Amino acid sequence: MNTPQWIAGVDEAGRGPLAGPVTVAAVILDPQRPIAGLDDSKKLSRQRREALYPQIIESALAWHIVFVAAAEIDRVNILNATLDGMRAALLGLQRPPTLALIDGNRLPKALPCPARAIVGGDGIEPAISAASILAKVARDRHMDGLDAHYPGYGFRQHHGYPTPTHLDALRRLGPCPEHRRSFAPVRALLAPGCG
Repeated sequence: MNTPQWIAGVDEAGRGPLAGPVTVAAVILDPQRPIAGLDDSKKLSRQRREALYPQIIESALAWHIVFVAAAEIDRVNILNATLDGMRAALLGLQRPPTLALIDGNRLPKALPCPARAIVGGDGIEPAISAASILAKVARDRHMDGLDAHYPGYGFRQHHGYPTPTHLDALRRLGPCPEHRRSFAPVRALLAPGCG
């Protein structure tokens, strides 16, 4: 009897922003229920990502989303926070994967299954595309929520990325608890005599 293959795609959203979590998703798609239109989340409009999100949740065999907070990013650095999130996302799947396909060129340590890193995987592997969409939509929604808690920064518009508007708000208001203090533009404002 053949052992079923549960192939998990893994991707992240939010490595570059100055604020908020890095978000990682792992998805095992059901080969019997293909989803049309999967692609790298960055190539899709927000409306398209929002339409695909419930389809992925409903038809996937398993999925899990992990948020790694700004304080943890500052503690271990963004690369390690991302790799830790990838491992946690795989460990959180409702069924253990037999193989993980991970977007990028680095593999986390101590994974629960064999894994392969694929540069640009979010544009070529459907399971990684699905993970990229879940991670991006979940993070955008999270940042929309933070906008209400920390008004004035414009999190709903830029989702923590270093846009001119965000940098201006950062200079005017100083960092909030969601800002990544280890990132240079935030760290510069915390230096003695700044702000």
